[in-house]
Order: sequence, then structure tokens, then C-alpha cells
Amino acid sequence: MSKNKLFYLVVVVMILPLIFTSVYAQEEMVEIDNSVFKNPRRTPSIFKHDEHNEKAEIEECNACHHIYKDGRIIEDESSEDQQCSDCHKLKASGDTPSLMKAFHNNCTGCHKQKKNGPIMCGECHLWKKNKE
Repeated sequence: MSKNKLFYLVVVVMILPLIFTSVYAQEEMVEIDNSVFKNPRRTPSIFKHDEHNEKAEIEECNACHHIYKDGRIIEDESSEDQQCSDCHKLKASGDTPSLMKAFHNNCTGCHKQKKNGPIMCGECHLWKKNKE
């Protein structure tokens, strides 16, 4: 084998795993949709969904993607196909918390309960300058 062919083979063998790793890592990232907020002060939270659920030992999707009826959670149903803002509006309504409070209660509430995971703003969000 010539030196050029060997060189290219080594380069390909070294680069391919990096490409596959970065592509796979990007696919599993989930960005919380905050587009309903007119002027958010923070960027949306981004996390590795599958890795998070595995570490947190979350087996049922409705642990986070819940559906309530008459103030009670419906155990066998999930809101995965809905936006959080479908039920949670910018302002609280009756027993339904506002969208921001729902996000924070769902995520940081669980982290506090399990005494594991980020609870400070900057651990999930990055600062975002207001538009001038």
C-alpha cells in the first residue's frame, strides 16, 4: 500500500467516528419550545432527552408529558404530541399554572424532589440580551 493511500485510510478511520458521534449527539438534543414568549429573557433549555430519562430512571413519558382532567393526572395518557402552551397559557387560569411556572415546576420541581439535577436558572438557560 502506498504512503498516500495509507495516509487517507488513517484519516478516514479517525474522522468517521467523530462525524457519527457528533451527528448522533445532535439528534438526541431536545430544545424546549419557548416561542410563545414575546421577549424571553433567557434562551430555551436544551438537554439530552434519552440520556436524561435514563439517568433519572423515567420510564413513562407521561411523567413529564402529562395530561390532567378535573385536577387529576390521567395515568395512561401522554401529551407528547402537544405543545405545553396548548394547555398552559402565559397567565395562569384556574388550577392551570402559567406556562413559565409549569415549565419550572415540572423540571426544577422534579430535580428538587430527587435532590439531583440543575435548579439554578443559568444551569438550564443562558443569558440572552433583550432586543434593542
